[in-house]
Amino acid sequence: MALAIELSGITKRFPGVVANDDVNLAVEDGEIHAICGENGAGKSTLMKILYGMQSADEGTMAVNGAEVVFGSPADAIDAGIGMVHQHFMLADNLSVIENVILGAEPTKVGLIDQRNAHRHLEEVGAAYGLEIDPDDLVEELEVGERQRVEIIKVLYRGAKILILDEPTAVLVPQEVDELFRNIRELKADGATILFIDHKLEEVLEIADTITVLRQGRTVATVKPDDVTTGDLAELMVGSELPTPETTQSTVTSEVALAVTGLTVLDEDDRPSVDDVSLTIHRGEVVGIAGVEGNGQTELVEAIIGTSRPAAGRIELLGSDISHESVRHRRANGVGYIPQDRHHEGLLLEAPLWENAALGHQMKAPYGRGIWFDRVGAQDITAEICDQFDVRTPDIDVAALALSGGNQQKLIVGREMTAEPDVLIASHPTRGIDVGAQAAVWDDIRAARANGMATLLISADLDELIGLSDTILVMYKGRIVAELDPGSVTPRELGGYMTGAAV
Repeated sequence: MALAIELSGITKRFPGVVANDDVNLAVEDGEIHAICGENGAGKSTLMKILYGMQSADEGTMAVNGAEVVFGSPADAIDAGIGMVHQHFMLADNLSVIENVILGAEPTKVGLIDQRNAHRHLEEVGAAYGLEIDPDDLVEELEVGERQRVEIIKVLYRGAKILILDEPTAVLVPQEVDELFRNIRELKADGATILFIDHKLEEVLEIADTITVLRQGRTVATVKPDDVTTGDLAELMVGSELPTPETTQSTVTSEVALAVTGLTVLDEDDRPSVDDVSLTIHRGEVVGIAGVEGNGQTELVEAIIGTSRPAAGRIELLGSDISHESVRHRRANGVGYIPQDRHHEGLLLEAPLWENAALGHQMKAPYGRGIWFDRVGAQDITAEICDQFDVRTPDIDVAALALSGGNQQKLIVGREMTAEPDVLIASHPTRGIDVGAQAAVWDDIRAARANGMATLLISADLDELIGLSDTILVMYKGRIVAELDPGSVTPRELGGYMTGAAV
């Protein structure tokens, strides 16, 4: 068949790192082509080159048989390529139609042609089975619906080749089913799909062809019928597929964290967390399940201290910390793995040893009071990199030079070496590969066995079920179910999360 995309000998170098090393990729017209690889394998860099966000140092690109050179995403869009990013690029306070036409507004006598915009959007939605009300506010949409808007947005601009970056990362199983139906309809209507994913079972279900990258190089292109998840994991990281399963209970009778009647109001004085109570014992992992936007983020912010609750009480080892500062909570035993490592977890331009000190700079070995110990910080950072397998040329490189998985392992290492009594882990393995994921699971299990209490918020339902001793479901700001991880299935959990089983 004709090739929609052909990348030949793509090489991209950064200081101290070869991100893509003579990568070759051939994507047939009208197929769903999955790209797999651990963090640092070069997937994101390759897609950024294809989408015009970066330029290759060597190699050529061809789209529909014609060689191209892209200087910006606008060039890629003009060539019929659209990208749906893992983190949605939508304005919550605008309607669906306003988001879709933003930057590509049809005009008539100098004004936005709303009638033409609505007609075009409805045509695109109907053609690809992606109908959605153009006048709905984005902030009122479910996560799966928001993703549909992102897909419509690139189709509206004429894209026939779609890059979907980790499209299932925040979806429950029912929403994944709907997404896969949409993807198959896109394919049936002639679209070509590039599908980047870490969930190998999903890759085998949806892909026509799979290309595996490892250490910046193409190591295999296979058909789903010819491989298993174990085969793909072996190609990606050289080992079997890890599982988060935890078999032995380490829960004690000592309460480490108690939250009672917690209520958090949004800017319109509506409860985003509504009278939530929970208890975590030493040696226990309590998982929080919920579709994004149901109060999990606000719950975490209230416990960490970055927001003030309207009501309720938070106790750490029996002491009331409801009105204490973030610094006080951190100094007294609260560890934190944030959901967004770039905006909350790291100073991307700073070296690793400065990032390792974040939140701990007032305590040895990083410092004592106002005095910062640079040598102590560097020594402990080297230990973190060694113990937690943070792959880096040295500890003086900037955090932005690391792959996502290595950035995450640095954050996990920073928090674990502080030996917290309570760890708030918010999506600790989001966007990282199976190798880094297994390392984070091992770290949480080991600390749990040593008595650490963990509040685990995750969109990965297998992770929640495997690691948790108890699962609480949040829906519209409230705890609506307490479930046994030993008996609940991901699909049943998804039913509670979407309100269908409430």
